[in-house]
Amino acid sequence: MDIVSCGFVKDLEVLESVGKVSFRLELTTPACPVKDVFEQQARERVKALPWVEEVFVTMSAQPAKPLVADNVPKGLEKVSNIIAVSSCKGGVGKSTVAVNLAYSLAGMGARVGIFDADVYGPSLPTMVSPELRVLQMDAETKTIIPTEYLGVKLVSFGFAGQGSAIMRGPMVSGVINQLMTTTEWGELDYLVVDMPPGTGDIQLTLCQVVPLTAAVIVTTPQKLAFIDVAKGVRMFSKLKVPCIAVVENMCHFEADGKYYYPFGRGSGQEVVSKFGIPYLFELPIRPTLSASGDGGEPEVVRDPVGDVAKIFSNIGVCVVQQCAKLRQQVATAVTYDKSIRAFRVKIPGSSEEFLLHPATVRRNDRSAQSIDEWTGEQRLRSSDIPENIEPESVRPMGNYAVSITWPDGFNQVAPFDQLQTIERLVDVPEPQSSLESQIHPEEGQIQDVHDNISQATTVSNADAILQHAKALKDRNARKNDAL
Repeated sequence: MDIVSCGFVKDLEVLESVGKVSFRLELTTPACPVKDVFEQQARERVKALPWVEEVFVTMSAQPAKPLVADNVPKGLEKVSNIIAVSSCKGGVGKSTVAVNLAYSLAGMGARVGIFDADVYGPSLPTMVSPELRVLQMDAETKTIIPTEYLGVKLVSFGFAGQGSAIMRGPMVSGVINQLMTTTEWGELDYLVVDMPPGTGDIQLTLCQVVPLTAAVIVTTPQKLAFIDVAKGVRMFSKLKVPCIAVVENMCHFEADGKYYYPFGRGSGQEVVSKFGIPYLFELPIRPTLSASGDGGEPEVVRDPVGDVAKIFSNIGVCVVQQCAKLRQQVATAVTYDKSIRAFRVKIPGSSEEFLLHPATVRRNDRSAQSIDEWTGEQRLRSSDIPENIEPESVRPMGNYAVSITWPDGFNQVAPFDQLQTIERLVDVPEPQSSLESQIHPEEGQIQDVHDNISQATTVSNADAILQHAKALKDRNARKNDAL
């Protein structure tokens, strides 16, 4: 694929009489790490035409496209990618990584927001210095307006003006849900979520409320950190959130021209090797890294050309590339076909589709309401479920399950993995009516998107612009001859 076939070339104008060519390159993300290469090579290739005197190239990016257009809260409708930065263990530098990653992406040209999901100990108000330090609410829409610092939108419980938080788990989950879903984020390419430590209700709530695109895992060299981080990786795996990179913080320091590893080595590599995570990045021990955060200015902003900033730039490139690849994948799709009274389940990456009887799905509920968590005793009796039961609605829940509402008011969470294990319909009933509509979930399919990083990164791709321009020139010549 070349950049013309990918649809990147827009507004092409050729003025052969004066030797001028102008066009716009519209990329899928303003944070494309090779956008400067595209611009330079496209300009050089077109300028190589003997009749071309001047070339005008402008760069732009497509509007932010939500990952699951109909399954996100209204405030997140224009957010393209939601990145969780997690560690499951406190004190490993997770917030430092989250904030510096966000500002690295912003420095690449992306529209970025940061959501600080730690209610008990919010770090964002310390690490950045916005002029407006209290969240505002729109009087008409009743939505939260993020504060901003250097063009990055910010939301934290620490900006809510509430002081210290003393709450039980369910209350905290409610606060997180409200802050995330009622904020008007606007158009964002990346929303970076600074996850709190642990694998409890708050983490599950976030994964259920919003479709996380991917997770970046932060760890330190110690063995103890690996044990806790492994729990977090397993949690994301179960919730179908891909982990795309591991950042090993406080790896080493340099002295006398040598690297010293005071906390040992290998924890980050062990996470990568054991769980198949594609990328590992190492951050050095630098007093300036923590000092800049304590001073309200991220290190990548304070020293944008330093060694630490270069590492975060590489992490940002990784995030951009991996998110572009993930958006090309298709999630498991579950719909209810009223015409045959059966669930249709489509498996990603294959043409396989199978049918499930509604009563079978209902009887296979594994929640605490159906099965005693301590004894394993079956609370839900099969005889209690009528054979002709039908769902009232089906909608995705995060990336890993669907939520099914039944006529008796019961809300069943059915993980995709479980749906693939229960008994399937073999004898498909005759359709009741070809005109009956289906109940669809709020689209659980990820939109296809051109990956400009993988599809158009060589010089030869710019040749397509020449062909496009030449075809237009020939067409104009024929038109002039006809006149």
